[in-house]
Amino acid sequence: MVQFKNRYLVMEVILDPNRETGASDSIELTEFNVRKAIEYSIQLNFGECGLASSHSSFQVKYLNKLTKICIIRVSRDDHQKIWAAITMVRTIGKCPVLFNLLDLSGCIRVCRRKALECEETKINQHKLMLGGHVTPEFEKSVKSNLAKIKALES
Repeated sequence: MVQFKNRYLVMEVILDPNRETGASDSIELTEFNVRKAIEYSIQLNFGECGLASSHSSFQVKYLNKLTKICIIRVSRDDHQKIWAAITMVRTIGKCPVLFNLLDLSGCIRVCRRKALECEETKINQHKLMLGGHVTPEFEKSVKSNLAKIKALES
């Protein structure tokens, strides 16, 4: 029997959509920054009670700084509220952002599969932008991030 019924959101974080392609990012994207921005949005839009009710199940399970793909776990009861709050997030720090929902699932395995597909597509696009000049550090970070996704269980 499953103790907690969760929903998993695979999101793409788009940093400063009006900047030129290839420009450096003005903020380092971390799980902590994403979580705090979403929590602030929940508090702003749903109040202290809304934040407190969703706080126990809300977690950023995975974030890739290169591809900007993240996996967020929320309870089944609160997933619509948190999804609404995520769509209202406009900045992380002082950097404008948009969130794009790629997949919503009730199972971590399905979510993991979709995240891997998205990661591979974005990594291939990144390699094409680099023109085949891939550094060993890039390859190492790609392998470690793919291993993190594969290791996600609950």
